Amino acid sequence: MGIVKQTLRLDKLLAHSGFGTRSAIKLLVKRGGVQVNGKTAKDSGQQVNPERDEVLVDGKKVVYREFVYLMLHKPPGYISATEDTRDPTVLDLIGEEYGHFDLFPVGRLDKDTEGLLLLTNDGKLAHELLSPKKHVPKTYFARVTGGPVNEADSAAFRAGVRLDDGYVTLPAQLNILEPGDAEKGSEARIELTIMEGKFHQVKRMFEAVGKKVVYLKRISMGSLSLDHTLALGAYRELTEEELSSLIL
Repeated sequence: MGIVKQTLRLDKLLAHSGFGTRSAIKLLVKRGGVQVNGKTAKDSGQQVNPERDEVLVDGKKVVYREFVYLMLHKPPGYISATEDTRDPTVLDLIGEEYGHFDLFPVGRLDKDTEGLLLLTNDGKLAHELLSPKKHVPKTYFARVTGGPVNEADSAAFRAGVRLDDGYVTLPAQLNILEPGDAEKGSEARIELTIMEGKFHQVKRMFEAVGKKVVYLKRISMGSLSLDHTLALGAYRELTEEELSSLIL
């Protein structure tokens, strides 16, 4: 995934492949530890083509990837950000082998929300998935209290509901798995597909119809569905098929 065809500086290629800072790479080149197409590199700033040129570090071939795409099963308690002064972020769940890729989450899940979160360093793809003009569908599973979820709620969501700030949502598809029974104390179980991503949107949509979301999990985003074999906090790289379907 993410093979590039243009040339770039040798030190940038090696830094992006996990071989340290540019100053450390400069020392690596200076001691003769780097070869390009069989010749010892003399200049860490020389241009190389990752697709065409063979680069070795201490005799081992460098496999360069420009972009990485990780599917994370986000657990509650983590912030969907690259850094936070108070709480752990989703990047704290990712191993050191991905540390040099400058990953960021595509969109946000609330701190207490679980489920599918895509992490990447591909800004173009992130923009495509998050652009309001694209209306990329996002599906959530939720447990809801406050009375049975019924066809009136489905109709309201299809028409668009007015949130507490006056914004009227785009049409959304509500699938009622279990309507729930307030008298018996049983929660409703639903799946909701929305075409936008306003702040706390799913929770606020149910508040607009007099109900409360007590558990929320994102199960899909566009063509990408959460791998249910991933435990909370676990992650894996996207398959070629998953990535291709997202790009399309």
